[in-house]
Amino acid sequence: MGFFDALLGRSKPKRANLDDLFALPPAALTLEAATGFKPTGVGAVAFRQVEGAAFQTAESESIALISSDPAANVSQRNDGFGYTWQVVSDTDAEVVNLVTNLHAVNSALVSQGFDTMLLCSTVYFANPDGRRLALVYQYKRGTFYPFAQSVPKQRDNPLEIQIRGVLANELPFEEDTSRWSALWDAPGLNDSPESNAQR
Repeated sequence: MGFFDALLGRSKPKRANLDDLFALPPAALTLEAATGFKPTGVGAVAFRQVEGAAFQTAESESIALISSDPAANVSQRNDGFGYTWQVVSDTDAEVVNLVTNLHAVNSALVSQGFDTMLLCSTVYFANPDGRRLALVYQYKRGTFYPFAQSVPKQRDNPLEIQIRGVLANELPFEEDTSRWSALWDAPGLNDSPESNAQR
């Protein structure tokens, strides 16, 4: 941060660090202990797809890498808003393995120079009462935020605030809640590893 930014109270957004994703496994333990939300074993990487052989190579590399893991499954879906989602699941619901595979998707795109195409990575959780939750990593901000959809097009804001309170010391959270973008019916949000494997 520059002198004038500090003087005027402005701050620059945190730069993305894909290794931040590896903070999710211990955070998942804290989340389960405090709230009962357990990992579903499903996560996703969203990116804006572009034409060209280099981009297709990066996609193919990430899919091939994940497919080499016998516990992992990957499917690709479009959300209708110009983004493609690679939905990854781990049949054992192992967060460490899932995060490693999500990191691989991101890294494959970054290594080919497509980091500007990355939107976010998500890891999904479920509560025994049926509620679902996503922890979202925003690539351009280098921060996390929670997203909970209670009914179609309606968020569970109290739950999101609760989750931030529980995990504030474990993850770099986005302080500006106006940047907690809604991911309505995000691909993978309501999946289980078993259903994803059947696609």
